[in-house]
Amino acid sequence: MGNKNKTISFRVNEDSFETLREIAERRDLSLSAVFRDYVDALVAHDGRVKVVPESEIGEETDGREFPPTVEVPKSFVREHERLELEADHLREQLDEYKQYVDRLKQQVDAQSDAEEVVDLDELDDELDADDTYRIG
Repeated sequence: MGNKNKTISFRVNEDSFETLREIAERRDLSLSAVFRDYVDALVAHDGRVKVVPESEIGEETDGREFPPTVEVPKSFVREHERLELEADHLREQLDEYKQYVDRLKQQVDAQSDAEEVVDLDELDDELDADDTYRIG
């Protein structure tokens, strides 16, 4: 199934509607784009979105800071950085292995042009009891 858009209806009083329209005009957006931005922010932050004036962003309101901040232990940050470095190293190794495989394929292609390759499974099917083959 694809990602289908759904319609959401809002009921606001006339004053709020006019304020929203002014906000949309200031931001050079449609009114529906303002709501889409709000809904996207609401979903992205698991419902923890609060509309505050721009002048209050980052200030304490109601005893809590908005937007919410979380302290992360240094050990977590270091482990994350270590894992990123390890992932980069593994990507480099993968690229080296891919180059090695490509080089081997080129060598096999070059040799297959020069010599006849005998598949042993096919050889068993064609082999009579009296025939012998020497590999070398």
